[in-house]
Amino acid sequence: MTVSANVKQCLATLKNIEAGLSTLSMSAGDEEAKRVFHEQMMVMEEIKKDLMKRIGELEREEEQYKGF
Repeated sequence: MTVSANVKQCLATLKNIEAGLSTLSMSAGDEEAKRVFHEQMMVMEEIKKDLMKRIGELEREEEQYKGF
């Protein structure tokens, strides 16, 4: 597996984790738990943005890696 493929797989995994945190945030009965899940969802969003930048860099460096 190429570096680009690994980074893209990592991004897909993060999206899955973010969706899980969103579900947990909505279904949690405790307000503190909802807040913590939501905060972690925001952390995942920042990490996703960083990974998407890195994917863009990889695609500019190596044309064969293009395509999300």
